[in-house]
Formats: sequence, structure tokens, C-alpha cells
Amino acid sequence: MTLAPERPAAADPAVEVFDSLDPATGEVLATYPVQSAEEVEAAVARARVALQWWQAQGYEGRRTHLRAWKGAIARRIQELAELVHRENGKPRPDALLEIALAVDHIEWAAKKAPKVLGPRRVASGMMAANQASSVEYQALGVVGVIGPWNYPVFTPMGSLAYALAAGNAVVFKPSEFTPAIGLWLERAWQMSVPAEGREVLQVVTGLGATGAALCRAGVDKIAFTGSAATGKKVMAACAETLVPVLMECGGKDAMIVDDDADVAAAADAALWGGMSNAGQTCIGIERVYATDKVYDAFVTELTTRAAAVRPGSDATASYGPITMPSQVGIIQRHIDDAVARGGRALTGGTVDGLFVAPTVLVDVPEDSAAVQEETFGPTITVARVRDADEAVERTNATSYGLAGAVFTGDSKRGVGIARRIRSGMTSVNSVIAFASVPGLPFGGVGDSGFGRIHGEDGLKEFTRAKAITRQRFALPVQLLSFTRTPELTDKVAKVVGMVHGRG
Repeated sequence: MTLAPERPAAADPAVEVFDSLDPATGEVLATYPVQSAEEVEAAVARARVALQWWQAQGYEGRRTHLRAWKGAIARRIQELAELVHRENGKPRPDALLEIALAVDHIEWAAKKAPKVLGPRRVASGMMAANQASSVEYQALGVVGVIGPWNYPVFTPMGSLAYALAAGNAVVFKPSEFTPAIGLWLERAWQMSVPAEGREVLQVVTGLGATGAALCRAGVDKIAFTGSAATGKKVMAACAETLVPVLMECGGKDAMIVDDDADVAAAADAALWGGMSNAGQTCIGIERVYATDKVYDAFVTELTTRAAAVRPGSDATASYGPITMPSQVGIIQRHIDDAVARGGRALTGGTVDGLFVAPTVLVDVPEDSAAVQEETFGPTITVARVRDADEAVERTNATSYGLAGAVFTGDSKRGVGIARRIRSGMTSVNSVIAFASVPGLPFGGVGDSGFGRIHGEDGLKEFTRAKAITRQRFALPVQLLSFTRTPELTDKVAKVVGMVHGRG
């Protein structure tokens, strides 16, 4: 039994439609309507009605329904993985791993939401000793999620699951390259909740204009994942009505390989970080800075391992095609520019249709496009540096600040180096490990965006803090009253001087 995610395109020829394609073959998988601004507004309106039921469930009820959704996904993980393979192009094993991580995040968000967001006491302090103080985190309302195509299950789930667990309804616009995956998740949700809750999570399909319409449809927040350029357009649309935004944009993530690093482990991790998913990973590795002592050994190890990596659409391929055809031109431009400016491609450097060979570039100038711009393809630049200090300096010499990695024989020293990297996330002696830890926040700085998904920060991202004080007993005299006397405020000033004026 399948969840039949396909939403038939309207028969009316006046209705704009778009095709979802198999990126490996160009085959049309299905055709979908480009939903209008009116249709998007209607979805948000329905979500606001369903929101009342969702919030009435409380944390325990929402946890039950989220776990049912998680179960529906987990039981059909092979089915969803096949859909991801066909629509995104990545190998089925990679799709399975992505979905497994997403399922784990649903469980974490559902389980932790009461403790993270529920009421907690706050010390009232000397000036309000008669008050009982508390803070809680209330849902925003209806959240709009604009998702990416590169990790079409895992990445949007960082917004979907956490926004839902926090008590919000969600309208989700998946990428136009992976609409069927978004609709599959919607159908799994509908199977997991009673009729009253089916519109708590809705999907709208379309192109950029549909995403813009979602920004203007009266949502209470937008969570966006995509390029920095598109993110700026989303922010501009949201600014019209002061809709807050969460931006998870691109990266130009670097790995630092220190003097005492395990070179084989570092090369293996760099290869996976740079080439898996055809390099279409915002938190992947696009640059490596290896110190003098290990540079030659690292480059040899990396190129040797890269020789065994092969793109393709068959069951034994290491990674699939470039999902978005226009990205191929960017990848080719970066490779050509690097070579034209004195760089060398030790492996790869070739493009066959939408399949890009694993490419290791050396001797590439630091101001080249291949080093400064997000490539989003299976390419890695490797540069020789004097030491870890120079590596950190070069790592930080970019407008991006999303993620990265450090390899060193001394993990404590590695943590110290990681703290100096201007990024939201860094792994020591591994790559991308932080993404698999549901309790850790996920997000970047600079052109990589702002705000956080995952972890406690991710839950709070979809809420507003609500402070409440309750008078426990009346004071004999009131400070916050026109009846207070000058003598009273003088006494308060003296007490403050005695308590806080020491030293």
C-alpha cells in the first residue's frame, strides 16, 4: 500500500502547472498545479481553524499524534526512500539514512516540548519579593515552511516537527523539484490524526511565486531553507507585514586537518562530506586546509579514495545526479575558473549531463569562485597552510558561516580550534555529526542565515516567550503607586546601596 502523494494537476488549461522530473533521466514523474495566492491564503485560513483543535490537545495529545506520524513514516521508510531516490536522485541508502534521522527528530521534539516550553519558575529578586514569577513559551500560530530539494525530508523536518510540537499549525511549500515528497509527508500526517487535525499540516505546491504568496498569506512566521539570494527575497516579502523569519541558507564549509590528525580518517570524512549527495549539502565540506606536515599525505589519501567514488543512478553508484539542472553551470564555472587561475584538478573536473565526476582541486587561489562561492557540487579544494592558526584565518575569510570540521590527534585542542571558527556548528574528528544529534541547535551566521532549528533552540524558535507574575502577598507600602512617599524611595535607595554597592 502506498500513500499516493501525487496531487493531480487541474484539468483547466488556464491553470499553471509544473512537472516533477527524475533528475537522472529527465522522465516526468508527475504534474502539479502552481497554487495561486488565493489558494495559499485559503490554506492558511484552514490551518488557523485546525490550530484550535491542535492547541486543545496539549503537549501530551500532540506528542501522541506526532508519534503516530513518526510511526507512519517509519513503517513505510522504504517507500519514501524510493520516492526520494526518484525525485531527488540520491542513492536509496542515503535516502534511508536521511529519513531515519528525520524520524529521530520527530521523536525528540515531541518528547522534549513540555519540559522546554512549559511553565517554569523564575526567581523574582529583591525588588519583587512578593511576586511569584514564571515564564512559558506559547505557540506563534500558523508557521509557513519553505523547504529545499537537497534533503527534502530531513531539512524541512527541523521546522515541521518542532513547529508542530510547539503547538503551531504548518503550511509547507516543498521545493518545486521535490513536491511529491512533501505531499507524501502530508498524506502520512492525514493518516495519523483524526479528521479535525488533518489540516494542521498542509502542503501547497508551486514555484517561487507560491513561496512569495505564503510569505504574504498572514502566517505568523516563515522558516526558509535555500540560497542566500532567495533568502533575501523571502525576507523582503516578509518585511512588508513584519512577519518574522528563520533563515537557513548556504555554506562554504571548511575542514581543518592539523599536524597530528589521522590522515586516513580525515580524507575519508572529507570525501563523504564533499561528495555525498553529489556535493549538494549546505553543511558538507567544500574546502580543506591541511597543515604542511600532513598536506602531501592527505592529498594522496584523498585522491586515492576519490578514485573509487562514482556518480550514477544505478544501485552501486556512490552518488546521483545534480538535482537542479541550472546548478551544473555553476559547478562547471567554478572548476574552469580554478584551473584557469593556476589550480589543478587531481581527480574529476568533468561533467557528463547532470553527472559531475568527483573533483579534487589544489593550488586554487583563495579569491577564486571555487573557494569563495558556494559550489553545491562534488568538488573539494585543498590548500596547504602553515599551521592551524592560518587554517582558522582562511576558514573565516568568507561571508558564510554555517558548519565545518576539525581533525586533530588531540580532541581537546580540536574543540579549542572549533570554537574559533566563525560558524554555527563544527564537528571534531567527524563530519556533519551535529546534524544527527536532535538536542543540538542547527543554523549559521552571516550569509548562512540566522535562527535555529533542532534542539531546545529549535522548539523556542516557533514560540513567543510569555512572562507572568502573580502577587503572593500585598506589601505594607506600594512602590508602584502614586501614594508612595519620598521617604520610602530613599529607604529603597539605601538598601540597594548596601546590597549592591559593596566592592
